[in-house]
Amino acid sequence: MHQRYSFLGRAGKMIEPAVRPLGWDWRIGCAAIASFPAREVVMGVLGVIYHLGRDVDVSGEADQNRLREQLRAARWDDTGKPVYNLPVALSIMVFFALCAQCAATLAVIRRETNSWRWPVFTFVYMTTLAYMGALITYQVSSRLLL
Repeated sequence: MHQRYSFLGRAGKMIEPAVRPLGWDWRIGCAAIASFPAREVVMGVLGVIYHLGRDVDVSGEADQNRLREQLRAARWDDTGKPVYNLPVALSIMVFFALCAQCAATLAVIRRETNSWRWPVFTFVYMTTLAYMGALITYQVSSRLLL
């Protein structure tokens, strides 16, 4: 409950209208926001959001099982339908496969090109491409699979 009112939770709620067409709720939006500095934090952020505690080791089998159960139990606030299904999973995978890599990668692009133009272009282009790919994936797969 408190996660919803944290800075990250509020940011997730703020972008929920933009990510809802991807099949995402505010919690997935929070994980996406937190992933821009480093992709590997996505599962840890979801673990915290779903109340697995501070010392979550998502590489450990016990914590993976706990997170899996929390994800299965997650419901949309307004409809009560499950948040996670195959189209949502596909949408998330496409987004993270296409989205601009972490901030360190953008910093290297900045250093190598000696300009902010290319890292900004890379970030905007790859994020837009990822969003569109995830949108198409979710919309098409939800019509075919659900």
